[in-house]
Amino acid sequence: MLEGGTLKTKNEDYIRIFDTTLRDGEQTPGVSLTTEEKLEIARKLDKLGVDTIEAGTPISSEGERRATKALSKAGLSTEICALARSKRKDIDLAVNCGVDAVHTFISTSEVQMKYAINMTPEQVLASSVDSIEYIKSHGLVCEYSPMDASRTEIGFLKKVCKAAEEAGADRINIPDTVGIMIPTTMQQLIKEVTSTVKIPISVHCHNDFGMAVANSLAGVEGGASQIHVAVNGLGERAGNAALEEIVVALNLIYNKKTGINPKQLYETSRLVSRLSGMQIQANKAIVGENAFSHESGIHTRGVTVDPSTFEPIQPEFVGRTRKLVAGKLAGTSGIRAELESSGVHPTNEQLAEVVKTVKDLGDKGKNVTDADVLAIARSVMGKVVKEKRFVDLSGFSVVTGMNIIPTASVSLVLDGKKYVASETGFGPVDAVIKAVQKLTSPLANVHLKEYRIEATTGGSDAIGEVLIKVEDKDGNVVSSRASNEDIVMASVEAMIEGINKSLLKSRKQK
Repeated sequence: MLEGGTLKTKNEDYIRIFDTTLRDGEQTPGVSLTTEEKLEIARKLDKLGVDTIEAGTPISSEGERRATKALSKAGLSTEICALARSKRKDIDLAVNCGVDAVHTFISTSEVQMKYAINMTPEQVLASSVDSIEYIKSHGLVCEYSPMDASRTEIGFLKKVCKAAEEAGADRINIPDTVGIMIPTTMQQLIKEVTSTVKIPISVHCHNDFGMAVANSLAGVEGGASQIHVAVNGLGERAGNAALEEIVVALNLIYNKKTGINPKQLYETSRLVSRLSGMQIQANKAIVGENAFSHESGIHTRGVTVDPSTFEPIQPEFVGRTRKLVAGKLAGTSGIRAELESSGVHPTNEQLAEVVKTVKDLGDKGKNVTDADVLAIARSVMGKVVKEKRFVDLSGFSVVTGMNIIPTASVSLVLDGKKYVASETGFGPVDAVIKAVQKLTSPLANVHLKEYRIEATTGGSDAIGEVLIKVEDKDGNVVSSRASNEDIVMASVEAMIEGINKSLLKSRKQK
């Protein structure tokens, strides 16, 4: 199992984490954060340990300026940065927000210079230098981005990066603005840039082809010492490199150091998901609900013996816990471990029945939850053993509907003989329980003292758990329970278990 690598000096192996959740992440279609929500996320990012928080783009609105000022005054230990186009009016608004750094950008690819900003390469170069010098004249940290760098002619890219360095830029960010790079080309591009300038190089990768994380890490291989990220991979179009994936890979695969406390990753992810309204896919790496879940029998058996068999990352490392999922692929070892973790210890026979029930439900397409497994186990473990049963269910049917009196027909085996009876009731459960009582009254004169549905695990195919209490003519009260996706079936099974327990108790007393 990966435990994290040996940490070296900060200059050699420290990778800065530049978080753009509140800027590029908020540009996710459908996401809009209030100042208060941005503050809540920023405080969490500060606790997480990011090096820079990109608070927003002050030129875009009054609300962005208000939020950026609020973050600057929040007393956070992390660097607060504002985004500004390569224009003095943008920079002035950013500076007035009281930020620590300004991230200025301008298009440098031929297609964007011509069609997006209508400027010549000479004008772009001059504007870049002027903006950087203007930011530095205010005593702020300056990060410079030649936008669409991955489609910029390499000679011009080197020229503009060198000019940025000479103008006083503290960091140069290389954006793969439309996400067209692959790891080999990204690594080579960063090598080209780092051979031209000596100041720190950053990467900002988009996920249009699903390679933002891979390309960002390739940038580190090429010499980058900072990565732009967003929590949960939020961002324009297909999003940005996911903070959680980048950090874990840097720590556990690349043996690089970051300022991030990985145990805070899951909490941070959930907070951003809740406030942004963007749900996280279940199979997303690190923070998805299934990231540390196991269902297959061979997997669950392996991880219960030695987690490293099927887990490359310790769930605790990122603030998670392991989850053994019950379903048609579930194994006995996994279900036993799941039950024992909840303090439930079935016998081998009981466990076999629980496993069979779980697999049967899985074959029907039912998603069996932890609560379902516990309900099933409680029902199985509460049953009277076969050798001491007096009543068994042979079959039943119920007819109900609008303007129809609910009617139930029940077939039972009583002391080895089969009997059938029908009854009506106020509802299907009432009708079927009356039919059971009608058949069993000569054998066990009991009445229903209490009935309740104790647990329903949610969803239209939910497992219902029924708890009943029955009382015999001598005043003895026994309780029983049953669980089933059919609540009428669960009610019948619980009633029959109650009758068996009552008969067993009364005959023992005699």
